Amino acid sequence: MDVLSFVIVGHVDHGKSTLIGRLLYDTGSLPPDKIQEVRKASAGRGRETEFAYLLDHLEEEREQGITIDTTQVFFKTDSRRYVIIDAPGHVEFVKNMITGASQAEAAVLIIDVAEGIKEQTKRHSYMLSLLGLHQVVVVLNKMDLVGFSQERFDAVKKDAQQWLKSISIEPFFYIPISAINGDNIAAKSDKMTWYTGPSFLESLDSLKNAQPPQDKALIFPVQDVYKIDGDRIIAGRVEAGVLRANQLVKVLPSGQTTKVTSIQKFPSRVELAVAGESIGITTEDPLFLDRGDVLCTPDAEPTLTDTFDATIFWMSKNEFKKNKKITIRCATQETTAKVERIDSRIDSSTLDILERDAGTLKNLEVGQVTIKTKAPLVIKSFNDVRELGRFVFVEGDNICAGGIITCDK
Repeated sequence: MDVLSFVIVGHVDHGKSTLIGRLLYDTGSLPPDKIQEVRKASAGRGRETEFAYLLDHLEEEREQGITIDTTQVFFKTDSRRYVIIDAPGHVEFVKNMITGASQAEAAVLIIDVAEGIKEQTKRHSYMLSLLGLHQVVVVLNKMDLVGFSQERFDAVKKDAQQWLKSISIEPFFYIPISAINGDNIAAKSDKMTWYTGPSFLESLDSLKNAQPPQDKALIFPVQDVYKIDGDRIIAGRVEAGVLRANQLVKVLPSGQTTKVTSIQKFPSRVELAVAGESIGITTEDPLFLDRGDVLCTPDAEPTLTDTFDATIFWMSKNEFKKNKKITIRCATQETTAKVERIDSRIDSSTLDILERDAGTLKNLEVGQVTIKTKAPLVIKSFNDVRELGRFVFVEGDNICAGGIITCDK
Protein backbone atom coordinates (compact mmCIF):
# COMPACT_ATOMS: atom_id res chain seq x y z
CA MET A 1 0.00 0.00 0.00
CA ASP A 2 1.04 3.59 -0.56
CA VAL A 3 2.16 5.60 2.46
CA LEU A 4 1.27 9.28 2.71
CA SER A 5 2.70 11.56 5.37
CA PHE A 6 0.87 14.74 6.31
CA VAL A 7 1.38 17.40 8.94
CA ILE A 8 -1.33 19.05 11.02
CA VAL A 9 -0.61 22.70 11.85
CA GLY A 10 -2.44 25.63 13.36
CA HIS A 11 -2.73 28.00 16.29
CA VAL A 12 -2.27 26.64 19.81
CA ASP A 13 -5.47 25.17 21.34
CA HIS A 14 -7.27 24.94 18.01
CA GLY A 15 -7.46 21.16 18.40
CA LYS A 16 -4.70 19.42 16.43
CA SER A 17 -4.02 16.65 18.93
CA THR A 18 -7.72 16.14 19.62
CA LEU A 19 -8.38 15.76 15.89
CA ILE A 20 -5.72 13.07 15.54
CA GLY A 21 -6.81 11.24 18.66
CA ARG A 22 -10.42 11.22 17.53
CA LEU A 23 -9.43 10.01 14.07
CA LEU A 24 -7.52 7.10 15.57
CA TYR A 25 -10.43 6.29 17.84
CA ASP A 26 -13.06 6.43 15.10
CA THR A 27 -11.02 4.25 12.72
CA GLY A 28 -10.48 1.53 15.32
CA SER A 29 -6.73 2.17 15.44
CA LEU A 30 -6.47 2.13 19.24
CA PRO A 31 -6.22 -0.92 21.56
CA PRO A 32 -8.77 -1.01 24.41
CA ASP A 33 -6.11 -0.44 27.09
CA LYS A 34 -5.04 2.81 25.42
CA ILE A 35 -8.62 4.07 25.38
CA GLN A 36 -8.96 3.26 29.07
CA GLU A 37 -5.71 5.09 29.80
CA VAL A 38 -7.02 8.22 28.08
CA ARG A 39 -10.33 8.07 29.93
CA LYS A 40 -8.54 7.64 33.26
CA ALA A 41 -6.16 10.54 32.55
CA SER A 42 -9.07 12.77 31.51
CA ALA A 43 -11.16 11.91 34.58
CA GLY A 44 -8.19 12.60 36.84
CA ARG A 45 -8.18 16.17 35.55
CA GLY A 46 -11.93 16.58 35.76
CA ARG A 47 -12.48 16.51 31.99
CA GLU A 48 -14.50 14.49 29.52
CA THR A 49 -12.57 12.00 27.41
CA GLU A 50 -9.74 14.10 25.97
CA PHE A 51 -8.30 12.43 22.90
CA ALA A 52 -5.43 14.91 22.77
CA TYR A 53 -3.81 12.86 25.57
CA LEU A 54 -3.09 10.16 23.01
CA LEU A 55 -0.59 12.51 21.36
CA ASP A 56 0.65 14.53 24.31
CA HIS A 57 2.85 11.86 25.85
CA LEU A 58 4.90 14.08 28.10
CA GLU A 59 3.49 14.93 31.52
CA GLU A 60 4.52 18.54 30.96
CA GLU A 61 2.40 18.64 27.81
CA ARG A 62 -0.62 17.22 29.62
CA GLU A 63 -0.34 19.74 32.43
CA GLN A 64 0.05 22.70 30.07
CA GLY A 65 -2.34 21.42 27.41
CA ILE A 66 0.09 22.10 24.56
CA THR A 67 2.09 19.95 22.15
CA ILE A 68 5.81 20.58 22.64
CA ASP A 69 7.46 18.17 20.20
CA THR A 70 6.43 16.75 16.84
CA THR A 71 4.73 13.38 17.21
CA GLN A 72 4.38 10.78 14.47
CA VAL A 73 1.35 8.50 14.48
CA PHE A 74 0.54 5.68 12.09
CA PHE A 75 -2.81 4.36 10.87
CA LYS A 76 -4.34 3.01 7.69
CA THR A 77 -7.53 2.98 5.69
CA ASP A 78 -8.64 0.65 2.90
CA SER A 79 -6.88 3.00 0.47
CA ARG A 80 -3.45 3.51 2.04
CA ARG A 81 -1.31 3.84 5.15
CA TYR A 82 -0.70 7.21 6.79
CA VAL A 83 1.98 8.90 8.84
CA ILE A 84 0.49 11.81 10.78
CA ILE A 85 2.90 14.49 11.97
CA ASP A 86 1.37 16.46 14.85
CA ALA A 87 3.23 19.78 14.96
CA PRO A 88 3.17 22.15 17.95
CA GLY A 89 1.15 25.34 17.66
CA HIS A 90 2.72 27.34 20.47
CA VAL A 91 4.90 30.23 19.32
CA GLU A 92 7.87 28.92 21.34
CA PHE A 93 8.01 25.75 19.25
CA VAL A 94 7.94 27.10 15.69
CA LYS A 95 11.23 25.30 14.95
CA ASN A 96 9.60 21.96 15.84
CA MET A 97 6.65 22.78 13.58
CA ILE A 98 8.92 23.50 10.61
CA THR A 99 10.85 20.28 11.23
CA GLY A 100 7.62 18.32 11.07
CA ALA A 101 6.26 20.12 8.02
CA SER A 102 9.48 19.60 6.05
CA GLN A 103 8.93 15.81 6.25
CA ALA A 104 5.36 15.89 4.92
CA GLU A 105 3.76 15.42 1.51
CA ALA A 106 0.56 17.23 2.45
CA ALA A 107 -0.79 19.46 5.21
CA VAL A 108 -3.92 19.96 7.27
CA LEU A 109 -4.50 23.48 8.58
CA ILE A 110 -6.83 23.50 11.57
CA ILE A 111 -8.77 26.64 12.61
CA ASP A 112 -10.97 27.08 15.67
CA VAL A 113 -14.18 28.32 14.05
CA ALA A 114 -15.16 30.17 17.22
CA GLU A 115 -11.87 32.10 17.41
CA GLY A 116 -11.14 32.39 13.70
CA ILE A 117 -7.74 33.01 12.14
CA LYS A 118 -5.01 33.81 14.67
CA GLU A 119 -1.34 34.78 14.52
CA GLN A 120 0.02 31.24 14.44
CA THR A 121 -2.59 30.23 11.85
CA LYS A 122 -1.02 32.73 9.49
CA ARG A 123 2.59 31.98 10.44
CA HIS A 124 2.16 28.22 10.08
CA SER A 125 0.36 28.47 6.74
CA TYR A 126 3.07 30.84 5.48
CA MET A 127 5.66 28.22 6.43
CA LEU A 128 3.70 25.64 4.42
CA SER A 129 3.88 27.96 1.42
CA LEU A 130 7.64 28.46 1.82
CA LEU A 131 8.14 24.69 2.13
CA GLY A 132 6.23 24.08 -1.10
CA LEU A 133 3.37 22.10 0.45
CA HIS A 134 0.49 22.66 -1.95
CA GLN A 135 -1.76 19.74 -0.99
CA VAL A 136 -3.64 21.43 1.83
CA VAL A 137 -6.92 20.59 3.58
CA VAL A 138 -8.44 23.20 5.90
CA VAL A 139 -10.60 21.94 8.78
CA LEU A 140 -12.73 24.39 10.75
CA ASN A 141 -12.90 22.80 14.19
CA LYS A 142 -15.16 23.22 17.23
CA MET A 143 -18.34 23.62 15.19
CA ASP A 144 -20.21 22.49 18.34
CA LEU A 145 -19.21 25.76 20.02
CA VAL A 146 -21.04 27.80 17.36
CA GLY A 147 -24.14 25.60 17.20
CA PHE A 148 -22.95 23.99 13.94
CA SER A 149 -23.72 27.29 12.23
CA GLN A 150 -23.27 27.39 8.47
CA GLU A 151 -23.16 31.19 8.64
CA ARG A 152 -20.15 31.11 11.00
CA PHE A 153 -18.44 28.44 8.92
CA ASP A 154 -18.87 30.51 5.74
CA ALA A 155 -17.52 33.65 7.43
CA VAL A 156 -14.33 31.98 8.72
CA LYS A 157 -13.89 30.11 5.45
CA LYS A 158 -14.00 33.42 3.55
CA ASP A 159 -11.33 34.91 5.84
CA ALA A 160 -9.15 31.83 5.37
CA GLN A 161 -9.55 31.89 1.59
CA GLN A 162 -8.45 35.53 1.41
CA TRP A 163 -5.36 34.92 3.54
CA LEU A 164 -4.30 31.68 1.86
CA LYS A 165 -4.73 33.17 -1.61
CA SER A 166 -2.28 35.92 -0.63
CA ILE A 167 0.41 33.29 0.05
CA SER A 168 -0.39 31.19 -3.06
CA ILE A 169 -2.15 28.31 -1.28
CA GLU A 170 -5.39 26.95 -2.73
CA PRO A 171 -6.75 24.29 -0.35
CA PHE A 172 -8.42 21.22 -1.76
CA PHE A 173 -11.21 21.27 0.85
CA TYR A 174 -12.70 23.32 3.68
CA ILE A 175 -14.34 20.90 6.13
CA PRO A 176 -16.47 21.79 9.19
CA ILE A 177 -15.73 19.43 12.07
CA SER A 178 -16.08 18.88 15.79
CA ALA A 179 -13.02 16.83 16.63
CA ILE A 180 -13.99 16.17 20.24
CA ASN A 181 -17.35 14.70 19.20
CA GLY A 182 -16.23 13.05 15.94
CA ASP A 183 -18.44 15.10 13.62
CA ASN A 184 -17.23 14.82 10.00
CA ILE A 185 -14.06 12.99 11.04
CA ALA A 186 -14.48 9.39 9.88
CA ALA A 187 -18.13 9.76 8.89
CA LYS A 188 -20.45 12.57 7.79
CA SER A 189 -22.25 14.36 10.61
CA ASP A 190 -26.05 14.58 10.84
CA LYS A 191 -25.65 17.91 12.67
CA MET A 192 -24.40 19.69 9.53
CA THR A 193 -26.65 18.49 6.74
CA TRP A 194 -25.93 21.76 4.91
CA TYR A 195 -22.35 20.54 4.28
CA THR A 196 -22.13 18.33 1.20
CA GLY A 197 -18.36 17.80 0.93
CA PRO A 198 -16.23 14.86 2.09
CA SER A 199 -15.50 13.81 5.65
CA PHE A 200 -11.98 14.47 6.90
CA LEU A 201 -10.97 10.85 6.30
CA GLU A 202 -12.37 10.92 2.76
CA SER A 203 -10.42 14.09 2.03
CA LEU A 204 -7.18 12.38 3.10
CA ASP A 205 -7.83 9.43 0.81
CA SER A 206 -8.12 11.84 -2.13
CA LEU A 207 -4.61 13.27 -1.65
CA LYS A 208 -1.77 12.16 -3.93
CA ASN A 209 1.62 10.77 -3.02
CA ALA A 210 4.53 13.00 -4.00
CA GLN A 211 6.42 11.55 -6.94
CA PRO A 212 10.23 11.49 -6.70
CA PRO A 213 11.79 13.59 -9.52
CA GLN A 214 13.01 10.65 -11.59
CA ASP A 215 12.62 12.57 -14.84
CA LYS A 216 15.24 15.16 -13.86
CA ALA A 217 19.01 15.05 -14.29
CA LEU A 218 20.91 13.01 -11.71
CA ILE A 219 21.60 14.51 -8.27
CA PHE A 220 23.43 12.27 -5.77
CA PRO A 221 24.88 14.03 -2.69
CA VAL A 222 27.53 11.95 -0.92
CA GLN A 223 26.60 11.30 2.69
CA ASP A 224 29.66 9.28 3.70
CA VAL A 225 32.34 6.91 2.42
CA TYR A 226 32.98 3.51 4.00
CA LYS A 227 35.73 0.95 3.42
CA ILE A 228 34.23 -2.56 3.36
CA ASP A 229 36.19 -5.67 2.27
CA GLY A 230 38.68 -3.50 0.44
CA ASP A 231 36.03 -1.50 -1.47
CA ARG A 232 35.28 2.17 -0.95
CA ILE A 233 31.50 2.36 -0.67
CA ILE A 234 30.11 5.82 -1.40
CA ALA A 235 26.82 6.14 0.44
CA GLY A 236 24.04 8.61 -0.22
CA ARG A 237 20.50 9.18 -1.44
CA VAL A 238 19.48 9.79 -5.04
CA GLU A 239 17.67 13.13 -4.86
CA ALA A 240 16.80 13.40 -8.56
CA GLY A 241 17.04 11.33 -11.71
CA VAL A 242 18.22 7.76 -12.20
CA LEU A 243 21.67 6.29 -11.49
CA ARG A 244 22.75 3.22 -13.46
CA ALA A 245 25.69 0.85 -13.21
CA ASN A 246 28.46 1.78 -15.70
CA GLN A 247 27.10 5.33 -15.95
CA LEU A 248 29.53 8.22 -16.38
CA VAL A 249 29.08 10.85 -13.67
CA LYS A 250 30.61 14.21 -12.82
CA VAL A 251 31.73 15.06 -9.29
CA LEU A 252 31.18 18.56 -7.92
CA PRO A 253 32.85 20.73 -6.77
CA SER A 254 36.04 19.12 -8.17
CA GLY A 255 34.70 18.74 -11.72
CA GLN A 256 36.25 15.27 -12.14
CA THR A 257 34.41 12.52 -13.99
CA THR A 258 34.26 8.82 -13.23
CA LYS A 259 32.23 5.71 -14.00
CA VAL A 260 29.93 3.97 -11.51
CA THR A 261 31.03 0.35 -11.38
CA SER A 262 28.37 -0.99 -9.00
CA ILE A 263 25.25 0.01 -7.10
CA GLN A 264 24.52 -1.65 -3.81
CA LYS A 265 21.11 -1.57 -2.23
CA PHE A 266 21.10 -3.67 0.92
CA PRO A 267 21.29 -6.65 0.86
CA SER A 268 22.32 -7.04 -2.80
CA ARG A 269 23.64 -5.30 -5.90
CA VAL A 270 21.23 -3.70 -8.37
CA GLU A 271 21.53 -2.29 -11.88
CA LEU A 272 19.93 1.07 -11.19
CA ALA A 273 18.63 3.33 -8.43
CA VAL A 274 15.98 6.03 -8.73
CA ALA A 275 15.18 9.27 -6.92
CA GLY A 276 14.24 8.65 -3.30
CA GLU A 277 16.45 5.56 -2.83
CA SER A 278 19.38 5.40 -0.40
CA ILE A 279 22.25 3.35 -1.84
CA GLY A 280 25.97 2.70 -1.87
CA ILE A 281 28.11 2.81 -5.02
CA THR A 282 31.65 2.08 -6.13
CA THR A 283 33.49 3.97 -8.86
CA GLU A 284 36.03 3.02 -11.51
CA ASP A 285 38.73 5.50 -10.52
CA PRO A 286 40.14 5.71 -7.01
CA LEU A 287 38.80 9.25 -6.54
CA PHE A 288 38.92 10.72 -3.08
CA LEU A 289 35.25 11.47 -2.53
CA ASP A 290 33.93 12.82 0.75
CA ARG A 291 30.74 13.94 2.44
CA GLY A 292 29.39 17.01 0.69
CA ASP A 293 30.47 16.01 -2.84
CA VAL A 294 27.62 15.81 -5.36
CA LEU A 295 27.49 13.38 -8.27
CA CYS A 296 25.57 14.53 -11.33
CA THR A 297 25.12 14.01 -15.06
CA PRO A 298 27.90 15.60 -17.16
CA ASP A 299 26.61 18.61 -19.15
CA ALA A 300 23.47 18.72 -16.97
CA GLU A 301 25.04 19.63 -13.65
CA PRO A 302 23.47 21.90 -11.02
CA THR A 303 24.84 25.36 -10.24
CA LEU A 304 28.16 25.65 -8.39
CA THR A 305 28.32 29.10 -6.79
CA ASP A 306 29.31 31.05 -3.71
CA THR A 307 26.57 33.71 -4.03
CA PHE A 308 22.81 33.26 -4.23
CA ASP A 309 19.48 34.82 -3.25
CA ALA A 310 17.28 33.14 -0.67
CA THR A 311 14.35 33.51 1.68
CA ILE A 312 15.22 32.74 5.30
CA PHE A 313 13.12 32.35 8.44
CA TRP A 314 15.03 33.42 11.56
CA MET A 315 14.21 31.20 14.58
CA SER A 316 16.57 32.39 17.29
CA LYS A 317 15.79 34.85 20.07
CA ASN A 318 19.19 36.38 19.41
CA GLU A 319 19.09 39.09 16.76
CA PHE A 320 20.87 38.24 13.51
CA LYS A 321 23.16 40.88 12.02
CA LYS A 322 24.13 41.28 8.39
CA ASN A 323 27.68 40.12 7.50
CA LYS A 324 27.89 37.95 10.61
CA LYS A 325 29.82 34.70 10.02
CA ILE A 326 27.57 31.64 10.34
CA THR A 327 27.58 27.94 9.37
CA ILE A 328 25.37 26.89 6.45
CA ARG A 329 24.28 23.32 5.65
CA CYS A 330 22.71 22.38 2.31
CA ALA A 331 22.02 18.68 1.70
CA THR A 332 25.27 17.06 2.93
CA GLN A 333 27.36 20.18 2.22
CA GLU A 334 28.65 22.44 4.99
CA THR A 335 30.67 25.65 4.96
CA THR A 336 30.61 29.11 6.51
CA ALA A 337 28.63 32.01 5.09
CA LYS A 338 27.48 35.55 5.65
CA VAL A 339 24.39 37.46 4.59
CA GLU A 340 25.69 40.28 2.41
CA ARG A 341 22.33 41.97 1.97
CA ILE A 342 18.91 41.86 3.64
CA ASP A 343 16.65 43.26 0.95
CA SER A 344 13.61 43.17 3.23
CA ARG A 345 12.51 42.21 6.74
CA ILE A 346 9.05 40.65 6.76
CA ASP A 347 6.58 39.96 9.59
CA SER A 348 5.87 36.23 9.22
CA SER A 349 2.30 36.48 10.56
CA THR A 350 1.13 39.48 8.51
CA LEU A 351 3.58 39.55 5.56
CA ASP A 352 4.06 43.26 6.21
CA ILE A 353 7.47 44.54 5.09
CA LEU A 354 9.05 45.95 8.23
CA GLU A 355 12.19 47.41 6.64
CA ARG A 356 13.97 47.62 3.29
CA ASP A 357 17.76 47.17 3.02
CA ALA A 358 17.84 46.07 6.66
CA GLY A 359 20.80 45.37 8.87
CA THR A 360 19.23 42.81 11.20
CA LEU A 361 16.60 40.07 11.50
CA LYS A 362 14.70 39.34 14.69
CA ASN A 363 13.03 36.19 16.02
CA LEU A 364 10.25 34.83 13.75
CA GLU A 365 10.99 37.33 10.99
CA VAL A 366 11.48 36.42 7.33
CA GLY A 367 14.27 37.93 5.27
CA GLN A 368 14.76 38.21 1.53
CA VAL A 369 18.56 38.01 1.43
CA THR A 370 21.74 37.58 -0.60
CA ILE A 371 24.16 34.99 0.82
CA LYS A 372 27.91 34.69 0.24
CA THR A 373 29.61 31.39 1.17
CA LYS A 374 33.28 30.73 1.92
CA ALA A 375 33.37 27.65 -0.35
CA PRO A 376 31.12 27.22 -3.41
CA LEU A 377 27.94 25.20 -2.88
CA VAL A 378 26.17 22.91 -5.33
CA ILE A 379 22.62 24.29 -5.46
CA LYS A 380 19.34 24.25 -7.38
CA SER A 381 16.22 26.34 -7.05
CA PHE A 382 13.96 24.95 -4.31
CA ASN A 383 11.16 24.52 -6.85
CA ASP A 384 13.44 22.33 -8.99
CA VAL A 385 15.23 19.98 -6.55
CA ARG A 386 14.23 20.54 -2.93
CA GLU A 387 17.24 18.93 -1.29
CA LEU A 388 19.66 21.27 -3.07
CA GLY A 389 17.27 24.20 -2.77
CA ARG A 390 16.91 24.39 1.01
CA PHE A 391 19.40 24.95 3.81
CA VAL A 392 19.80 25.79 7.47
CA PHE A 393 21.97 28.22 9.41
CA VAL A 394 23.65 26.74 12.49
CA GLU A 395 25.22 28.39 15.53
CA GLY A 396 26.98 25.90 17.76
CA ASP A 397 24.66 22.90 17.87
CA ASN A 398 21.50 24.95 17.31
CA ILE A 399 19.63 25.46 14.06
CA CYS A 400 18.75 29.15 14.11
CA ALA A 401 17.28 29.63 10.62
CA GLY A 402 15.90 27.72 7.68
CA GLY A 403 15.86 28.93 4.12
CA ILE A 404 15.05 28.20 0.51
CA ILE A 405 17.14 29.20 -2.49
CA THR A 406 15.32 31.42 -4.95
CA CYS A 407 18.08 31.91 -7.53
CA ASP A 408 21.86 32.04 -7.95
CA LYS A 409 23.88 35.09 -8.91
